[in-house]
Amino acid sequence: MSQLQYTDLDVWQVARKLVKEVYVQSRAFPKEEAFGLTSQIRRAAISVPSNIAEGCGRSSSKESVHFYFIARGSLYELETQLFLALDMGFLSHEAFESLIQQAERCKKLLNGFIRYFKAKYEQPSTNN
Repeated sequence: MSQLQYTDLDVWQVARKLVKEVYVQSRAFPKEEAFGLTSQIRRAAISVPSNIAEGCGRSSSKESVHFYFIARGSLYELETQLFLALDMGFLSHEAFESLIQQAERCKKLLNGFIRYFKAKYEQPSTNN
């Protein structure tokens, strides 16, 4: 298997942009949330491109896919935290919608990448 260059992947690039926007929007969160939702939402966002990169660096396709699924789980975690931030009035409706759309785009790209990766690199089981 040839080494994937994660920096060339659209899904990784979109995830990076999502992290940047999460940081921009979360700057306005209340200071008392610095170790609460602000930290949590940023860590979930950072986890997405980080796990995509780690998956590309793994030696087996099984390990790689495991990290891509972790990245996908982090996207779901991030979406939940965005809803919570909206509920608490930390995000405007416009900022929320923009972030959710970016997360959805990232999720679609990641799901497509996982399907492509599994089809290309995982061999079907030959257990009889």
